[in-house]
Amino acid sequence: QVQLVESGGGLVQAGGSLRLSCAASGRTFSRSFMGWFRQAPGKERTFVAAIRWSGGSTFYADSVKGRFTISRDNAKNTVYLQMNNLKPEDTAVYYCAAARNDLTSTYMYRDVMYDYWGQGTQVTVSS
Repeated sequence: QVQLVESGGGLVQAGGSLRLSCAASGRTFSRSFMGWFRQAPGKERTFVAAIRWSGGSTFYADSVKGRFTISRDNAKNTVYLQMNNLKPEDTAVYYCAAARNDLTSTYMYRDVMYDYWGQGTQVTVSS
């Protein structure tokens, strides 16, 4: 099992920045791919960004490209999501997720392909 704990959410004005963290513990060797998803009120959970643990390749949703950056710290077993130039439409609960297996571009956007999830952290962007 892998346990994921997110932190770093909060309230920020439009144009501001936040950095989310996701600390992994447990059988951390069991995760090959880690991602961030978000869910706004009344909407489905959607893909935000992902990183391949080995090699560090990164992937982004079009809506966040150029504003968000996903990274990892191997020594700390932690994944980060640096969010800059935040917009009100970025308001959502952000979830960290881990997949045991590597994911291709066909599947990385689908939340059902991830095996472990954090509890979520609220991000609210005011206009």
